[in-house]
Amino acid sequence: MALADPRQHNLALDTTQQTGTPPLRPLAIFFYYRLMLATLLGILYFSKAGPTLLGHTNPELFALVVTVYFGLVIASGLLLYAARPLSLNQQTFLMVLVDICAITLLMHASGGIGSGLGMLLAVSIATGSLITRGVYASLEAAMASIFILSEQVYAHLNQTFETTSYTQAGLLGTLFFAIAILAQVMARQLKSSEALATQRQLDLANMEQLNDYVIQHMLTGIIVVDTHSTIRLMNESAWYLLGMPEVGTGSPLEQACHKLAAQLSEWDQAIHPTPEPFRPIAGGRELTAGFSMLGENNKGGAVIFLEDTATVTQQAQQMKLASLGRLTASIAHEIRNPLGAISHAEQLLKESPEIPQADRRLIDIISTNTRRVNEIIENILQLSRRGRSLPKEFLLKPWLEQFIIELARTLNLPDGVLKLQIDPDSTLIRTDPSQFRQVFVILCENSIKHFDREREALSIQISGGITRESGGPFVDVIDNGPGIAPEHVRQMFEPFFTTRNAGTGLGLYIAKELCEANRLGLDYIAVPGGGSCFRITFPGRGNQPVR
Repeated sequence: MALADPRQHNLALDTTQQTGTPPLRPLAIFFYYRLMLATLLGILYFSKAGPTLLGHTNPELFALVVTVYFGLVIASGLLLYAARPLSLNQQTFLMVLVDICAITLLMHASGGIGSGLGMLLAVSIATGSLITRGVYASLEAAMASIFILSEQVYAHLNQTFETTSYTQAGLLGTLFFAIAILAQVMARQLKSSEALATQRQLDLANMEQLNDYVIQHMLTGIIVVDTHSTIRLMNESAWYLLGMPEVGTGSPLEQACHKLAAQLSEWDQAIHPTPEPFRPIAGGRELTAGFSMLGENNKGGAVIFLEDTATVTQQAQQMKLASLGRLTASIAHEIRNPLGAISHAEQLLKESPEIPQADRRLIDIISTNTRRVNEIIENILQLSRRGRSLPKEFLLKPWLEQFIIELARTLNLPDGVLKLQIDPDSTLIRTDPSQFRQVFVILCENSIKHFDREREALSIQISGGITRESGGPFVDVIDNGPGIAPEHVRQMFEPFFTTRNAGTGLGLYIAKELCEANRLGLDYIAVPGGGSCFRITFPGRGNQPVR
């Protein structure tokens, strides 16, 4: 996917973390301006295509200065892009100082202040003040004013020009200070705006990565597609629920899940139909999809929300079990007290020698049904008191080998009744071992209780491995009993449904509840040759999403 790996979400740096390296872009722009100025002055002078005022007072001085100025500009460029032995302020100050000296001499060689070349210093001072700020900016303006006045004094003492221009020199110096002050004010405002923009940029980056982190770690699957049903975003939950398809940003939704793409194309926003649950791959999770259109007039694509029906069912079951727990807690005392009295009276009657033999059959009926009622109460209390699942990762085969030994000893089963086959041996599962054991006890006891022949003929085959469809582990509990009638298959996991007069009808229901609590699937598969097969399926395992 285009999003960052959900295990590597690092928030943007805080504004207090500064690099300490000033930007070179303004200084580079200043360099290119000076290079263009020196080149232009040289071309205009040496080609004799420029104004006649350039160097008309002292041509030799003008030619020398413009040549040296061009060389110094080139040198400042090399210094700028070299290892930078000088700081930003120092480099800028040297550039402005060279400009002041060169332009003052060029102005003197071209007729003094009246030539207008002194105004070129305004650009250098303004740029230098914006870059350097503080003391350097004021020093540059002061030096430019001093150089202009010094040139005028020198010209007056040597009578280089016919008239003096002290007034123009003073006004030009004042202009330099005004430009420096204005540039510093603008620089402070630019700095504040830059700091605010940087802070906003960091805030947006933090918010974007936080949103990305939240989306990636949501239990609900999120897929964003454009108007052509092309995937633009898919979080980890959606990728996992769809069976870890080999897709990424830019892949068609059809490639990720054909059934989901069909539901999206058939979905009508005006009617808001309830989408049918579907399985993206054979043996995968049963999902429900919700759709929300994006963009103006709902023509900018769609957001798809994927929910695992097992999770929704689990939440509903938890609510149901909470209500059942309150109910059983309130009636357990009321039932158990009279039940205990009946059981005690039955034991006393059984010990009495005066009871006729014909009436002892009635006492046995009382005893049998008392135990059955007590068993029902125990099962319901066990279901309502069930704690949260504590999943652990462990190897399936060694765990089942130990379980088979303990179960055969507990139920006194003949050798060879329980058989085990796990391929590959390294099959790894993740579930609550205690609740997983309880499921296996229920399934095995169910096979034993419903077996209608001699116990020596019973065979319970426990097989497991990895499914090809989802890539997740599975375990089958297969017996050679009478099987389950087709008309009873849809009811077998309902509470209190049983085909045995002595049964409580809660065994398979409890097993189903425990599997759903651990996000496992428990399904019945008819065996063609006779018998029953209960399959426990685990979520698929794989790598991280394709990015």
